[in-house]
Amino acid sequence: MTGAPWPPSRRALLLGAGALATVRPVLAADAERHGLSSFGELKYPPGFEHFDYVNPIAPRGGRFSAQLAATIGNQALNTFNTLNIYVLRGEGAAGMNLTFDSLMVRALDEPDAVYGLVARAVAASPDGLTYTFSLRPQARFHDGSRLTARDAAFSLKLLRDKGHPEISEVIRAMTDARAEGDERLVVTFTAGRARDLPLFVAQLPIFSAAYYGTRDFEASSMEAPLGSGPYRVGTVDPGRSIGLERVPDYWAAELPVNVGQNNFDTLRYEYFRDRTVAFEAFKSGAFTFREEFTARVWATGYDFPALAEGRVVRETVPDSRPSGTQGWWINTRRAAFRDPRVREAIGLCFDFEWSNRNLMYGAYARTASFFENSDLKATGKPSAAELALMEPLKDLPPEVFGEAWTPPVSDGSGQDRALLKRADALLREAGGTRQGGSLLLPGGQPLTLEFLDNDPVFQAVTQPFIRNLGLLGIRATLRTVDPSQYEARLKEFDFDVTARRYGSGVTPGAELRETYGSRSAGTAGSNNLSGIADSAIDALLTAVADAQSRADLTTACRALDRVLRAGRYWVPMWYGSTHRLALWDVYGRPAKAPTYDLGAPGTWWFDAGKAKRIGRD
Repeated sequence: MTGAPWPPSRRALLLGAGALATVRPVLAADAERHGLSSFGELKYPPGFEHFDYVNPIAPRGGRFSAQLAATIGNQALNTFNTLNIYVLRGEGAAGMNLTFDSLMVRALDEPDAVYGLVARAVAASPDGLTYTFSLRPQARFHDGSRLTARDAAFSLKLLRDKGHPEISEVIRAMTDARAEGDERLVVTFTAGRARDLPLFVAQLPIFSAAYYGTRDFEASSMEAPLGSGPYRVGTVDPGRSIGLERVPDYWAAELPVNVGQNNFDTLRYEYFRDRTVAFEAFKSGAFTFREEFTARVWATGYDFPALAEGRVVRETVPDSRPSGTQGWWINTRRAAFRDPRVREAIGLCFDFEWSNRNLMYGAYARTASFFENSDLKATGKPSAAELALMEPLKDLPPEVFGEAWTPPVSDGSGQDRALLKRADALLREAGGTRQGGSLLLPGGQPLTLEFLDNDPVFQAVTQPFIRNLGLLGIRATLRTVDPSQYEARLKEFDFDVTARRYGSGVTPGAELRETYGSRSAGTAGSNNLSGIADSAIDALLTAVADAQSRADLTTACRALDRVLRAGRYWVPMWYGSTHRLALWDVYGRPAKAPTYDLGAPGTWWFDAGKAKRIGRD
């Protein structure tokens, strides 16, 4: 059985090749700096040569091949029909973010710092509402045309007005972006803008204004767009595979933020609609990098000849990132699920302990928090600082002022009578009645529930869940649809319950509003699958976005975590703290991995000697 997200997180929000309240600037006013961070700290000084987690003399060449494992924008895991990932329409192809440069890029060994790529430096006004980026004159698009501040200004306004909600909703507080010549970009924000908004804007892709002057940006298109990043589109087989080719004369290859990175000549992403077929393809060598998300397969499936012969290797790599939020999300837009007692009763029917032991080989721990595996997770009773944030808020349930809610531990039988009895009591408190073996809602309608998915991977764990729901008179079914239909239904919130994982960065900010905020609840295509619309949560989201120190951020996130948990908007699943990797033994990598990322493929390289040894040169 699976033990990791499917689909995985919509990774927000490093969208270029290179993540939100009145705030103080994150750099000294009017002083140009080579980088930005949420609270002003930068590890790397001006003039640094390269990031610490790269091999600056890594060889270049060869091919990296894998499946898409995490999505951004409109990407889907099992198919693609457009090369434009930055709009709502269509299912976008893997790797397209690597074809565009951005003003700045993340350092993967710092919580949130970004350093100059297209922009060599940036300065902020005293009020923190105007940021002026100084662009490098050598920046170029792939056709040789110059990338200027006009292109950057055009791109930011285009993404604000027509971009995917993951972007447009976050940057609404950007009032303008204008060019003052070729090398000076001025970006302005509204008063009360979110703390991290300048960092987010600095990482957005830059498009060619001339290219999109003759094309519809919102269209779903298989035309390879004009980019400026380290890779360009190569071979494309719609819905099946896409190859990206390293740009040999990439203008920024030797900049400090790129040294030791983008080492493969070709990146290839394969698509499969079935996980079993995908695994067989990996075993045959159709692609050479696999992160295993299924505990059963990890425990029992790796017994094929290539592994026994040493041509394929397995390893477990620590994952120190916050694991985020994984679960079944309950759509509260539907009347049947508006009462939190009904939602809690549904959750009590999932026996994690039985599922983990019998289906997942004991590989996982139960998720409890919206910030799992991080110090942002609420534990115990609230601190004085948390109480100071929560006490002024209206209509908070009393439980948020006590021990942080955690899902109950079952007896592991698969049908814990005590938990099912508690669920039945909650349903009766909510006005439910029994008639002919069915649970009726207060209006007399039977309570029915459809689990929507696009992959059968969760079937083994969902069916026991469904059986337990049936014991309470809830008629539940599992429906698996094709990926396109699945994405369309999610965009329109046409579902009862669906599984999803949302990643959580080390420094969360206003992007959380797109997942938990009231405004996003009514925005088609947003990440707010449960339809959370609560003024107290909105206030705490603002506190997160307004935090002026890491201590303040931790306090705000813990308070938010308590209130979100009390809403019972989801049935929490499970998490692990490692990457399970299976590799055809053709790769090299730096001795030191980045703290907040796996580093593949960006910092890895093709090892010709290894490849020759196993006959894959």
